[in-house]
Order: sequence, then structure tokens, then C-alpha cells
Amino acid sequence: MRKVIIFLSLLLVVVIISAFSEDTNNTNNSTNFTESINFVPTEQEVISKEYNIPFIGNSFNGFRDAIAFKESQGRYHVVNTLGYLGKYQFGKSTLKRFKIHNTQEFLNTPELQEEAFLALCSLNKWILRKDIKRSVGKKINGVEITESGILAAAHLAGAGNVKKYLRSYGEYTFKDAYGSSIQHYIREFSGYNTSFIIANRKPVV
Repeated sequence: MRKVIIFLSLLLVVVIISAFSEDTNNTNNSTNFTESINFVPTEQEVISKEYNIPFIGNSFNGFRDAIAFKESQGRYHVVNTLGYLGKYQFGKSTLKRFKIHNTQEFLNTPELQEEAFLALCSLNKWILRKDIKRSVGKKINGVEITESGILAAAHLAGAGNVKKYLRSYGEYTFKDAYGSSIQHYIREFSGYNTSFIIANRKPVV
């Protein structure tokens, strides 16, 4: 009788240990599965990581980074085949307007490039202030006009060409050497919040 009791006691201990071990494994598996779900990237995060684009929505930073990616894939040290420089592909004549004469220093100074981009946006917003007021919300050739689209097009083609495009209701056309047009930029960069940019006739870098 005593042996039977000891056997049953040992059997009970084994059953309890096995059950506890199984619960522990199930708990660990559940935790790992949950963690794996939490770390699965969204489609937008995958795209952003693959192309090195921060996903920052329609803010001014979003506008700035979208322009930079279009111009140079966001690289500060790029010089294209036509001699345009840096992350935002500035021409030398535009840089001289902001009293930037040392192009090598410009290429090696990210802060200077960011300041120059903001200054150019401020200048273009001042030059196009009347056209922005008149045109935003309208459609030209089926494309809705927004302030960010206008400023992006001005970065591509210059404020004067954008003014001609808007005032001719799209009859005046412009394409750069690589085939990008004012209308394409207005459409591609529409809807960003560029209210942060202050119109300035003489911005300083």
C-alpha cells in the first residue's frame, strides 16, 4: 500500500511539472507571435525604408524631403550632368543670388543647403504671392493648384516661368532638360503644408 501511494505521488508530480512546462511554452509562443506582429512593417514603412524616404506626411518637412528625393534622392554631394548642385540641385546663378560663391563648401555643408532651400522658397513665395492668391483652389488642365505645387514648380522652372504658366491657364509650357514640366511638379507636389514659409523679398542665407 505504501509503494502504491509513493508511486501515485510521483506520478502526480510528473503530471504537474509537464502541465506547467506546456503552459510556459504556450505563453512564450504567444508572446513571440505577438511581438512578430508588432514588428511587421507597414507597406508605407517598407517603401520609405527601401528608398530612404522618411514618412512624414504633408508637413513642410514632408515637402522638403519630397523635393530633395525628386532632385537628388536626398544626397547632399550630388552634381548632375548640367552642373546643378547638392540635395536640391541648385544652379550657380541662384547660389550667387544668395551670395554663395564657393560651390565646394556648399556641397560639403548640409546646413547651408537647407538654409538655401528655405531662402529660395521664401523668395519664390514673395514673387508669386499674387498668383498664389489668385490661383490656389482652381484647376488648370485638370490639375488642382496648391501653394506647395506652385512653390515646387518654381524650384524646377523659376518663379517667372511659373507665373507665365498660371497666367496663361496652362497654355505656356516649360520642361527642363530631363523632361520634367511645371504641370507635373504642380500635380506631384500638391497638398503639402507650406504655410511655414514666409514670403520674403530679400531672404538671407
